[in-house]
Amino acid sequence: MAVAAPAAVSTGAGQGKEYPGGLTLYVLLTCAVAATGGLVCGYDIGISGGVTSMDAFLHKFFPSVYRKEQTARGGGSQYCKFDSQLLTAFTSSLYLAAVAASFFVASVARSLGRKWCMFGGGVSFLAGAALNAAAQDVAMLIVGRILLGIGVGFAGLSIPIYLSEMAPHHLRGTLNIGFQLMITVGIFSANLVNYGVAKIRGGWGWRLSLGLAAVLAAVITVGSLFLPDTPNSLIRRGYHEQARQVLARIRGADVDVADEYGDLVSASEASAAVRRPWLDVLGRRYRPQLTMAVLVPFFQQLTGINVIMFYAPVLFKTIGLGGDASLMSAVITGLVNIVATFVSIATVDRLGRRSLFLQGGCQMLVCQIVIGTLIGVQFGASGDGAAIPKASAATVVAFICIYVAGFAWSWGPLGVLVPSEIFPLEIRPAGQGINVAVNMMCTFAVAQAFLPMLCHLRFGLFYFFGGWVLVMTLFVAAFLPETKGVPVEKMGTVWRTHWFWGRFVADADMDGRAGNRDSAFHKGKDIAVESRSRPV
Repeated sequence: MAVAAPAAVSTGAGQGKEYPGGLTLYVLLTCAVAATGGLVCGYDIGISGGVTSMDAFLHKFFPSVYRKEQTARGGGSQYCKFDSQLLTAFTSSLYLAAVAASFFVASVARSLGRKWCMFGGGVSFLAGAALNAAAQDVAMLIVGRILLGIGVGFAGLSIPIYLSEMAPHHLRGTLNIGFQLMITVGIFSANLVNYGVAKIRGGWGWRLSLGLAAVLAAVITVGSLFLPDTPNSLIRRGYHEQARQVLARIRGADVDVADEYGDLVSASEASAAVRRPWLDVLGRRYRPQLTMAVLVPFFQQLTGINVIMFYAPVLFKTIGLGGDASLMSAVITGLVNIVATFVSIATVDRLGRRSLFLQGGCQMLVCQIVIGTLIGVQFGASGDGAAIPKASAATVVAFICIYVAGFAWSWGPLGVLVPSEIFPLEIRPAGQGINVAVNMMCTFAVAQAFLPMLCHLRFGLFYFFGGWVLVMTLFVAAFLPETKGVPVEKMGTVWRTHWFWGRFVADADMDGRAGNRDSAFHKGKDIAVESRSRPV
């Protein structure tokens, strides 16, 4: 029998066996607290676009951009008025810092556990928010964004893994998407705050926008101190009795967790042989998971969502909406983002990952084509002339909302969920580290390139992203297997039975490791049986 990784060990009950236990209040509360880390991630993602559309902020830190904006109001090119590498560096420096952080956060998650990664991220968020709110020059702004980026690296790696490891396997998608839901709430909160502070007299409202991130950072910083670590992480670090108690508590006091606990122990024993996870993750038997960890976040950022979420107020201002109207339009798209994420929560464990991926991709493709065409018809190739009429602007906003809805119930949450659930324990932090690094690197590239691309490609920018949406939808149809309802420690079966990936996890790959795995498995079962007689 072939498997994708040592974690996928047969129990004699079949790969499709379901462990007992449902959604307990304890696991719901722990996952809810952990997911709040998405609030500050989303807030920091959403806040920069609104701040960079405020005249007072531009006048203080980016005077050349402010002058170009004033010139464009007099009839200059609507496409190029915000084009500034220094301005985009303010936004995108966060993501470059997250790339660097993700490479050492994986080691922290492996050696210290998931909860301390969340705590470290919260502290970094607090420092970055304080520095940004007090900024006196561009250097302070960028250093603050770098600290926020380190926090994103910590949170983006540890929280999805934490949620996937704590959740019952049949509800893993629902609970994991809680992190994405909190990101959307954070983005919406940022847009709402920007809309409100833009009305403050004296031009200091941007400081309040940037500083309020500290409030959300405090939630995950304090909350993480009260969270238990996951049974997987505790077993991996040698805390077997504590792991058994946590597992019994999150599955329910009257549930026999011996089978699940035994499988976790066997997976941990097998993973102990992996001494170099960053090198081993490149091995042939992990090729399917590694491909998904790279291409899923790569495609996610090329949907064009960051064009909307980072620069929504700037984009709406570009198509001729006034300052307040552009910020309000961004609030509307943020609200759509939240509502549509609930659709994903309600359907992901029933309809599956593939169905949502494919439907959302088709919806986003149509919207990108329509938006690009509408803007092209109004502004033409040059972008000179009067602002877009209100009716046309409203139509653009409507299709942007439809596009955001498609992303929010497909590539948004699933781009986080799928990579976090497919890696075996021994390389899970390293695999998620690669996923976060690719995600942040692509986010950095898109954020840095958007304004110059808007200036040069003009309305064709939306066709550019639409082409990538088509490519990634075809990729999912051909290469992504369905993972709903499969326990994370038994994920190997989805690769072994796949028409393409099965060749990478062939029977020969199992033969050389079968003896060691069987020994580890039986050792885990012995521990599990012994633990049945112990009180929780």
